[in-house]
Amino acid sequence: MPHDAFITSLGKFLPGEPISNEQMEDYLGKVRGRPSRARARVLSQNGITQRHYAIDREQRSLFRNWDLAVHAIHDALSRSPISLNEMDLLVTATTQADLVLPGFASQVHRALGGPACEVASLQGICSSGMQALRAATLQVASGEARRAIVCASELVSRLLKASHYEEVTGEDTVPFEAEFLRWMLSDGAGAAVVQDRPHPTRPSLKVEWMDIRSHANRHELGMYVGANRGADGGFGPGWIDSPTFAEAAASGAFNIKQDIRRLESLVGLGVDGFFALMDQGRLKPDEVDWFCIHYSSHFFKQPIVKLLERGGVRIPEERWFTNLSTRGNTGCASIFLMLEELVNEGRVRPGQRIFCMVPESGGFIACYAMLTVVAPGRAVVPDVGVTTPAANTQNIVSGPETPANGATEELGPLPLSPKEGGDPVREKLVRELTRVWVDFEAKLQRVSVLDKLSRGVFTVEDYRELLINMRQQVVEGSRWIARAASSITAEHLALRSSFIRHARDEHRDYEMLERHYVSVGGTHEAITRAPKNIGSEALSAWMFHRASQENPFDLLGAMFIIEGLGSRVARRWGMAIREQLSLEDEQVRFFLYHGDNDATHLDRLDGALGSGILTPELAARIVKTAKVTARLYLLQLEELGNV
Repeated sequence: MPHDAFITSLGKFLPGEPISNEQMEDYLGKVRGRPSRARARVLSQNGITQRHYAIDREQRSLFRNWDLAVHAIHDALSRSPISLNEMDLLVTATTQADLVLPGFASQVHRALGGPACEVASLQGICSSGMQALRAATLQVASGEARRAIVCASELVSRLLKASHYEEVTGEDTVPFEAEFLRWMLSDGAGAAVVQDRPHPTRPSLKVEWMDIRSHANRHELGMYVGANRGADGGFGPGWIDSPTFAEAAASGAFNIKQDIRRLESLVGLGVDGFFALMDQGRLKPDEVDWFCIHYSSHFFKQPIVKLLERGGVRIPEERWFTNLSTRGNTGCASIFLMLEELVNEGRVRPGQRIFCMVPESGGFIACYAMLTVVAPGRAVVPDVGVTTPAANTQNIVSGPETPANGATEELGPLPLSPKEGGDPVREKLVRELTRVWVDFEAKLQRVSVLDKLSRGVFTVEDYRELLINMRQQVVEGSRWIARAASSITAEHLALRSSFIRHARDEHRDYEMLERHYVSVGGTHEAITRAPKNIGSEALSAWMFHRASQENPFDLLGAMFIIEGLGSRVARRWGMAIREQLSLEDEQVRFFLYHGDNDATHLDRLDGALGSGILTPELAARIVKTAKVTARLYLLQLEELGNV
């Protein structure tokens, strides 16, 4: 790339006066005249205290979305070294434009005026703002454009008006997945001017690199408008496929919805990408001065902090920056509004580095950017330890939404606590195991039997097949752990004892599975005599092979996967099975028990790694064993019934 790219000015527009939590229903309206029962619960978790709406108390729109964008652009231009007439590229981002067609960039360009220029419309949810910034940055870096304007604008309040929910027939109350977002989202716009040289009199932000990755290939779409999900979890006919628009409205197709179940994977996904950037040498957290991490709810900050710390990343509180509580969740505009406040209120100084992270649950897209604050008029950035080449932008590459029950469930299976004083080997192991887990959990969702459980179409027959498989695994599990204990040499007697205790704790758990099987119509003989499926054969053979090696401490990787399942997802599976099959707690006790108790087993893994055995070579073997175990665990679930 022949040029650098700089954000030379930033602007914002927040419509109307700030609206408090107590005023929200005055603006959005009460559905069928009744106060919301979910509002207080959602607001208590998301930490938002005020926001802005572009509608009045009669739910009349005071602005169009393109108006918000135009106001933000003019605000950015008021601090810019360029005028509107010098613009040669306009890139826009939004979740919902004013018109279905043409593109939002064309709509904004018509309202904005200015010269004829290239335009690009990026539509998505939270990630589209970062996508728009990257599109403009690449054009400037390549020399295709010199003076680009980027804007991200959201006017979601129109979708949240009570009247839209009252149109839905056959429902006396609003489903939580639809009502949840009424108390999460708000209106606003942010804009940036991107040039090939810094501002002559004000600080600029040099775009060092950007990284954007979609994981929709492995995750269901989490936020959507335009259709409804059926009982099988798939999308029904879209609004445009309905015989009439009135029928589409009556079905609730136009209501914006959030699949709450998909949110818990988002933190791990975002942090996994963070760790990957570290491993690539592109991100050194100690050299970052500001962390602008977009999360839709303050609920998610502590799980992010906890998972980062387990990977050796400790971000001092003063380096975090968010204005979620005062701006609200403005979707794709949020990152622009954060940067605008940082820069325009004078909080940054030349040489500082700003790391931006925007995860999106709609399409499971993770976006990252590294920016360096540049002094006025400087065409060359001083060496501040940038991990990517400062002279060009060749490394600009492409590549939470609060749980309904208010639970503070661990968003990731990692039990490993950071060692006081830091241990690079241990911290690197945590990061690599996090990546293994994120990949494993995403693939679990695609396994047929778990996909059926997720979609609410799980049957008693499915449960019996799962119980047979789980029993075989549990019976074999205590055996291979005992075998591993017998393979540990005398100088590691404490670890041998830990393995033996682990085997003792679980050696009769299979009896619970047998009772469950009989309680749902199976026979004791059928479950005890059932042969292993081909995946179970492979998993068992692998475990006994590793357990038979001298000092097989790499099996800590296998325990990480299997015990992680117990602490991370077993209880969720058990509750879903209980609900869908109308069972009693005692008929899913195995899953509930392991969900409550496997964290203790994972503490032993933590203790083992802290016993002095960990070396770089062992850490690499632990990661490989975790990868193999994860793949074979998936295989046994994929091959249920294939004996």
